[in-house]
Amino acid sequence: MTEPLAAHALRRTCDASALGFATTDDLSADAPFVGHERAIEALEFGIEIPNDGYNVFALGPGGTGRRRLVQQQVAAHASDRSTPPDWCYVNNFSEERTPQLMQLPTGRGTALCEDMEQFIEDVKTALLATFESEDYQTRRQAVQEEAQEEQEAALDELQERAREENIALIRTPNGFAFAPIKDGEVVSPEEIDTLDEERREALQEKIEQFQEELQQILRKVPERQRAARKQIQQLNREMAEFAVNDLLEELQARYDDLEQVVDYLQAVRADIIENVEAFVRAAQSGSSSQNQAAMQQQSQQSNGLPGALWRRYRVNVLVDNSDTEGAPVIYEDNPNYRNLVGEVEQIAQMGALVTDFNLIQPGALHKANGGYLIIEARKLLTQPYAWEGLKRALQNNEIQIESPGEALGLIRTVTLEPEAAPLDVKVVLVGERMLYYLLSAYDPDMEDLFKVMADFDDNIDHTDAARMQYARMLATLVDEQDLRPLDASAVARVVEHSMRLVDDTKKLSTHRTALCDLVTEASYWAGKDAADVVSRTHVQQALDAQERRADRLRERVQESIARDTIYIDTEGSAVGQVNGLSVLQQDGFAFGKPNRITARVRLGSGDIVDIERETELGGPLHAKGVLILSGFLEGRFAQEHPLSLSASLVFEQSYGGIDGDSASSAELYALLSAIADLPLKQSLAVTGSVNQHGVIQPIGGVNEKIEEFYDTCQAAGLTGSQGVIIPQSNVEHLMLRPEVVAAAEAGTFHIYPVRTVDEGIALLTGQPAGTRADDGTYPEGTVNRAVADRLAAMADQRRAFASPNGTADEAASHE
Repeated sequence: MTEPLAAHALRRTCDASALGFATTDDLSADAPFVGHERAIEALEFGIEIPNDGYNVFALGPGGTGRRRLVQQQVAAHASDRSTPPDWCYVNNFSEERTPQLMQLPTGRGTALCEDMEQFIEDVKTALLATFESEDYQTRRQAVQEEAQEEQEAALDELQERAREENIALIRTPNGFAFAPIKDGEVVSPEEIDTLDEERREALQEKIEQFQEELQQILRKVPERQRAARKQIQQLNREMAEFAVNDLLEELQARYDDLEQVVDYLQAVRADIIENVEAFVRAAQSGSSSQNQAAMQQQSQQSNGLPGALWRRYRVNVLVDNSDTEGAPVIYEDNPNYRNLVGEVEQIAQMGALVTDFNLIQPGALHKANGGYLIIEARKLLTQPYAWEGLKRALQNNEIQIESPGEALGLIRTVTLEPEAAPLDVKVVLVGERMLYYLLSAYDPDMEDLFKVMADFDDNIDHTDAARMQYARMLATLVDEQDLRPLDASAVARVVEHSMRLVDDTKKLSTHRTALCDLVTEASYWAGKDAADVVSRTHVQQALDAQERRADRLRERVQESIARDTIYIDTEGSAVGQVNGLSVLQQDGFAFGKPNRITARVRLGSGDIVDIERETELGGPLHAKGVLILSGFLEGRFAQEHPLSLSASLVFEQSYGGIDGDSASSAELYALLSAIADLPLKQSLAVTGSVNQHGVIQPIGGVNEKIEEFYDTCQAAGLTGSQGVIIPQSNVEHLMLRPEVVAAAEAGTFHIYPVRTVDEGIALLTGQPAGTRADDGTYPEGTVNRAVADRLAAMADQRRAFASPNGTADEAASHE
């Protein structure tokens, strides 16, 4: 008969005296993380390799500190790299819809921006002074007067010749007119009418001749005006060049080493001269203060932005790395499409949306260019088109700023198309394993763009060195969070809790967040006790408080069992009935739940009906476990005759979904009991899965399952016969509560490890299972013999039913 486990096997403790320090203040606070060597190696490889496509996906469970570790590793490498250049957008004067991108040495982007702002102010002043100057006004007036004088001279000459013919050139409000004169006076129409016809015709002929000459003179007026305007335009350009050249040469001298900037400044010079008329019109409008306002008004361009003529000469510093040390490390908390690739903003002006190159905004890719970009994968994938936008940038090695609608071809508006920025960035995605494997399975671009997988461990091996790593990590947490130090007993309790978190005494959890929360709360309870140091008691208080906050549902389950609302027997025996154990999970809090499992058998064709599956309450893993039972029964008891029973299995009072195969051994025990008509002890609960050979396999949540049945038995009254049957392979996972260990030590509660179904059924029935003899039979008085006999009888009955007009005895005699 299997013996119960000794109390020392139910919980592994950490000896505080063996840790070698009094409090965490005695330790160096330089270990923010524990474990993750594999992930760190992968990160270093992915960060250092310069080839395209070797971006990193850091995958692992949340709470392990993966993002912080990524940032720490990336920052360490970034500090050794050179600082990338600045990036600026400037106006493309030849094609304003495609702003020009300029790459400048680190820090010189801001310098150029400030220099251009000062240049604009200086140009405003210089142009105003130039076009208000007496020299300019004199020269402009001279051009205008020259054109006027030419016209007047032609008119005077015509008037003189007409006078010689006794015809006067008269200026009227409606223009010029010719009229005959006599003795210096204009002849009236009545007097002209008195002239004979010949003289009237001669007079009319002369007037028409002079009228034609006048028309020729007047036709030359627009030509003279055009010539004058050209002369004035040339004068304006000469004056503008005079005003701008000195300023521009001074500015250009500062950037002689940057050919792109020199070319841009020359383009600025040409554009100012080309648009000088706007400044001239403003200068002619009045005083200096009026000129400033007029120049602002005159400089409204087609885009509608205030001061657009001056805005066209500004520099939009997209990325300024002047304060960056080494390569930039950017963490994008909101990785939507615009925040990644940038955008062209728009301003509402006079009922329309307008923009220019000054409204181009950078994205995270611009800011991280030449360095590293860290993104949470889940946040990225939940943003529309963000994943596709990131892939496109990485595939093309450039950042193209455009709206998602334009990128998808859904909309097309006349707007800016900034020159694409060359991209040199290392991207690190941080996310759960599920996301990584889904992307790898369904997105063929993953293997080309994210070649490096940095897999963070859930746990580490429990060794002496690991315990000291843990202690240093706790010291670091205390230092970072400004908490009370932990004494050795508190650290030992945290280590014990870490084993419980992973359900394995040979492992320690790497869930940094859970440990940080525990230390923070333990420090709080120490403060409530006015203690300067956190002790084991305070850590236990924190654990108890965490459980108390989360165990409302568990309490309701226990209450229902105590009030017989949920039927669970902890004494006596019953045929075809066993206590199975399951685990429920609620918002990170796991607890066990006893379940009554029953089985009924009858004559049939070997079918085992899983009622949970039939009602669609059972999951595929549970259904698999039930099917394994058929394999076990057929392999052990149906070698010489067919399995001639039908059976039904059910979790009583189960109204929700059930999945997993951890109850398959309990279902098998109930089934064997029902077949053999042997009662099972209700004082024992069972957990463990079974294979077709009857070997009991390990399961999860063993601690929660044992503790919950212990609580049930304690509420009903411990008798000394109660306990739980678990797989032998789960023994090293036991980290039971101290009160359960104490009960086991006192002999009031027992934990039985079993390797096979035979060991388990012997414990539940109190009878030996029985070993098959060479002739294929089992000894009398064993469970297997009772099962074999019942199944043989069922087979005979089935043959009898199948034989026409025969009985069971007759059917047997024919064999």
